[in-house]
Amino acid sequence: MTVPAFEEYVPAIDCTCAGCAVRRRTAAAALPTRQGGHPAAHGARRALVLVTAAGVVLSAGLAEAATAAADPAPVTDPAEPGDAADPADPGPESPQGGPGPLQGAGTSGPPASQTGTPVLRTTSRADIINRAKKWITAQVPYSMSKYWSDGYRQDCSGYVSMAWNLPKNEWTGSLASYGTRIAREDLQPGDILLFHNPADPSKGSHVTIFGGWTDYTHTHYTAYEQTTPHTRKQTTPMAYWTNSGSYVAYRYKGLSTGTGGSGSTTAFPGAGKFGPGANNAYVTQLGRLLVARGGKRFYKVGPGPAWGSADRQATEAFQKAQGWKGKEADGIPGPDTWRLLTGGTGRAIPVGGNSGQGGSTAVPAFPGRGYFRTGQSNSHVDRLGKQLVKKGYGKYYLSGPGPRWTEADRRNVEAFQKAQGWRGAEADGYPGPETWRRLFA
Repeated sequence: MTVPAFEEYVPAIDCTCAGCAVRRRTAAAALPTRQGGHPAAHGARRALVLVTAAGVVLSAGLAEAATAAADPAPVTDPAEPGDAADPADPGPESPQGGPGPLQGAGTSGPPASQTGTPVLRTTSRADIINRAKKWITAQVPYSMSKYWSDGYRQDCSGYVSMAWNLPKNEWTGSLASYGTRIAREDLQPGDILLFHNPADPSKGSHVTIFGGWTDYTHTHYTAYEQTTPHTRKQTTPMAYWTNSGSYVAYRYKGLSTGTGGSGSTTAFPGAGKFGPGANNAYVTQLGRLLVARGGKRFYKVGPGPAWGSADRQATEAFQKAQGWKGKEADGIPGPDTWRLLTGGTGRAIPVGGNSGQGGSTAVPAFPGRGYFRTGQSNSHVDRLGKQLVKKGYGKYYLSGPGPRWTEADRRNVEAFQKAQGWRGAEADGYPGPETWRRLFA
């Protein structure tokens, strides 16, 4: 019997056999972490392989028998909770380097993540996607130690740093400081999905750029990402093949409003998109933004595209949370309301409080100005008229009141408003939030 021989070698980078693939994956997963747990790029470690050749001579005259080692069976990672299965490409782990300055771009100094004051450069969704496509076209090779001609590190976080036009190379542990956390259903092209594993950043930490939904069920999206062997654009299960439940959606804080490009709905679409009778995607987006800011309790179902009292109540609650009153808190979003909601700024809707659905105040929620106009017929008009009569302001009714808005309703409301000491536009006979509150108080 021969003596086992030990041979040291580096798995070929282009070899497609199962053995080399497993050894390359194992070597990448075993990369050391330095500088407080940040992964550092040092290349693949060498593997020690046992090569055994056994020959057994049984006896004189017998044929010599030899056994050859078979290729090892492919190894697959065990499934994790929340993983979305996709047999096409499970996606290898993509360890990434720590924060640092651009290389070859003439910049220096500590990374913004260390100074605590991220530098924001204004950009648009279209620009983010266009920059991401440049690396797709160039098929930039994945590397934690190399830098592309634009100065950004050729790993997943360097790719996002480039697409977001950040002043320095960031990593998965610092990218969140440049973004505002959003709900997954609010994702739009140019946003990112980020998973950072603080226990061991080299194990599973990854980030992708959201390029848009691929189907109406929102179970798959187009992902722009930097991974081995090179940058790719690929249909990906939400949020990723592995650690799916741990990915968090972020929107770049320096995103400009009013930008074009597919999927961009940051710019205020106009007040005409909201209010009684409105039915469009902006109403759905508004509802989701309000739910994310504490307005979930107003929605028994939805949010959806058809405007309803829940949308108005939640909008009014958000406006009042900003300290706004009167026409500024009428439940119909204007440019300022929209800017705060889409930008993730302003005060959130407080927990509890008057939800507009009854309570100790017994004041019904103001349904919106649109219900009290010529040609409108609804229960809110009838309720208003009855309350005017109850308060002693029904002298202009020859019959009724009823559900159809009439000149008698307007004149009675005007009389009530003037009794409050209001004049001019404040006593025009059309109820607003303050008129409604005083009338039912």
